[in-house]
Amino acid sequence: MATPCNGERFSGANGKSSETRGKRLTDLPTEVLEYILCFPVLNHIDISNVSCCCRRLHDVCDGSGKVWSHQYKLRWPRLQKLYRQNESYDWQKEYRTRHMVCLQIQRTVVSISKRFFTEVPCVGQVLGDSFTEIESLGAPEHFCEDELLSILNSDRRKSLTLKYYAKKILYFLRQQNILRNLKAFLERPPGEQSALEGAVLVDQYCNPLADVTLESISAQLNDITEKVKKYLRVKNASHPSLRTGQGDCMVLEDFELQRQVICALNAVLYDQLQYKGNECDYYNPLNSYIHQVLLRRTGIPISLSVLYMMLARKMGVLLEPVNFPNHFLLRWCQRQASDDIYDYVYIDAFGKGKQLTAKECEYLIRQQVTADYYSSISTNELLLRMVGNLLNIGKRGEGNEKSYQLLRDSLDLYLTIDPDNVQYLLLQARLYFHLGIWPEKVSTVLTVLDILQHIQALDPSQHGAVGYLVQHTLEHIQHKRHPIEPEVKRRSAPEHSQVQYSVGLVMKHKRSGYNCVIYGWDPKCTMSQEWITTMRVHQLSNGANQPFYNVLVQDGTCRYAAQENLEPHSAPLEIAHPEVGRYFTEFADTHYIANEELQTRYPEDTVETQQHPLHSVTVHVLG
Repeated sequence: MATPCNGERFSGANGKSSETRGKRLTDLPTEVLEYILCFPVLNHIDISNVSCCCRRLHDVCDGSGKVWSHQYKLRWPRLQKLYRQNESYDWQKEYRTRHMVCLQIQRTVVSISKRFFTEVPCVGQVLGDSFTEIESLGAPEHFCEDELLSILNSDRRKSLTLKYYAKKILYFLRQQNILRNLKAFLERPPGEQSALEGAVLVDQYCNPLADVTLESISAQLNDITEKVKKYLRVKNASHPSLRTGQGDCMVLEDFELQRQVICALNAVLYDQLQYKGNECDYYNPLNSYIHQVLLRRTGIPISLSVLYMMLARKMGVLLEPVNFPNHFLLRWCQRQASDDIYDYVYIDAFGKGKQLTAKECEYLIRQQVTADYYSSISTNELLLRMVGNLLNIGKRGEGNEKSYQLLRDSLDLYLTIDPDNVQYLLLQARLYFHLGIWPEKVSTVLTVLDILQHIQALDPSQHGAVGYLVQHTLEHIQHKRHPIEPEVKRRSAPEHSQVQYSVGLVMKHKRSGYNCVIYGWDPKCTMSQEWITTMRVHQLSNGANQPFYNVLVQDGTCRYAAQENLEPHSAPLEIAHPEVGRYFTEFADTHYIANEELQTRYPEDTVETQQHPLHSVTVHVLG
């Protein structure tokens, strides 16, 4: 006879009750029940269902918090570092909050593609409304970030559109947080503003998805400092700088002791570690990011000067930044509290720590300058010079998303430090207008109209340029309220009979050899006559009167290629282009699967891509 699960007594053959031979699950000790409920096979739905069975199981699930704590740690392991071990938490509440953030973030990211697919894929323009939605959750910022990271770290080949927009949201959220930190930094007294911390904030804002922290940068500087001490110990074992710890602050008064530190620093930084100025690729923005300078051991004068100055300070030598034209320098005073420019030695960190006189500095830039250019500058001025370099690189860019993003980031930084610079405010307004960023009010972010109003208040003489931009911005806002439906292209239409390839196919260019994926096509070339002439389309056998394809190229560019120049790739591979996720949701070994928005534009291409002859051959070979 089976044992009753409720623990009732059995009746024997003589009708008498026997001893209880079974127990109820709820009779087990709490520790055992918690152990059972923490089995990895159980998820939050299972725990919720168990909790609803009876008061006893409800108390076990919610009592000590062990069960929900286990569920939380199992699902979101990255968040564990944010909780202190000696503090108690309502783990069920934490789980519920984090789960709700998960659902809302997923809904928000999914909705972005539908709303912004037809517009320029710029971070700010895409995320204004979405940022407001995420802010309205009132959830901890680290929950939102963790969910976005979960999306980004999911299956590499799938959910590409979801990852594309999740990355943009994460970029935007982190930038907003870094900007708040920068504003707090700028509000400190000048004596409390570290050039290194400022440089790290600039680095973080331009690289919000990179793992750049002040702690990690400081740790790397400490490692270099230890190498300098090791070198110095051989030269002078009794040097005072050798007795200082990493957190100690000491200033050497003796110039000979300072000289020994500078010599040791030069030997370690340039001879041992091989740091150098990047003369070959001077205008690479990586030269301005302190974490990249440490990683690549190269940079431009200002970034190397910040590194050099901070290392010298750790060893007790105070060097001052000099905003010298065309070549940032450091100055080292040879007399106490002197204002005479000839009482200083000028150090060229870009030139392996070479020491220069005031006259030699002029030879360096091949021009004479006034004494004002030899003065030391504040941390704010140093950051303006650093950001100004990035801004100029952005303006020199090729007009692609990467250069626009750098230009926008550097403008944001510059105007945070110097908010009343009319020249750059006007440039920012023009950039925002060009990219369609926030023409209307969104959250707390400045709009084009806000910027223009600020310019007019600062400099009424700009009313002509301001009026022009105001008029066109208002027209743009009106246009956005009445969007034009995108053109739908069906392969079955007679005018499309010559189109051989479909969106999602991985192709190879016959002449240039590049790999690419098709994300759009036209039955004939739709570019201007000037473009057709410049690209020598008339030299093609079919000229402009043949299908042309929009393709994402492996090198990160977007091109418009003639049908006769393309052929299906014999061994289709993933195309590492930053915009792939905007158009495709998955790479399916032989081709890309268009997302819902792209399928709406090319409704018959999906089947055509899947049935392409090359794919059948590939599958057969693999089988």
